[in-house]
Amino acid sequence: MNENSDMIFGVRAVIEAIQAGKEIDKILVKKDIQSDLSKELFEALKGTLIPVQRVPLEKLNRITRKNHQGVVAFISTVTYQKVEDLVPFFFEEGKNPLFVMLDGLTDVRNFGAIARTCECAGVDAVIIPAKGSVTVNADAIKTSAGALHTLPVCKERGLAECLKYLKNSGFKIIAATEKGDYEYTKGDYTGPVCLIMGAEDRGVSYENLALCDEWVKIPIMGTIESLNVSVAAGIIIYEALKQRTN
Repeated sequence: MNENSDMIFGVRAVIEAIQAGKEIDKILVKKDIQSDLSKELFEALKGTLIPVQRVPLEKLNRITRKNHQGVVAFISTVTYQKVEDLVPFFFEEGKNPLFVMLDGLTDVRNFGAIARTCECAGVDAVIIPAKGSVTVNADAIKTSAGALHTLPVCKERGLAECLKYLKNSGFKIIAATEKGDYEYTKGDYTGPVCLIMGAEDRGVSYENLALCDEWVKIPIMGTIESLNVSVAAGIIIYEALKQRTN
């Protein structure tokens, strides 16, 4: 990996970045790190949504040749939004919001492609979980053709809690799933909607499916069981757009 200006290395520098409120996508920490300063780092991380991965020293040495002291942080290239801030803002603006939630998606190129479609279709925000998911990195931005610089991205601690908040705010929650009750064209996307797309291997989690108002599916006529998630998202997002502009 090349030296990257979106990277901070060294324990003290990373602690200062956290305390300064910088948007950090993830922190890599040497597996067996043990020092007073590293304890201070973990104290600073308490209460944050920043994912921490413990990795072998060799991985850190491959990322940077500089004196990283066993800690490397990746700075986000965008400022993440909060759903609780966007919803009242959109309603006050008289908007009929359409959100897309990505449940467990890990492929950054699919993420970028979905973000590009969302921006083209006028989707108001994309929601991702804080942990175990894609983040807005250089690959995602490149695949999105820059859409991730303009499209609001919300990083939420718990998707289920976020869905409950949206439901209480008047949103209909629609899941795209092969378990769908009917084809996607029969879904109702006309009001405030949050559309959930799942990871290609697992789909939408059962916990989140249980909170949905509708389960829709895309018909598959061939032998492969499912579409690429970015293609599936594009199909349903444009069905929503068709219904909302008629």
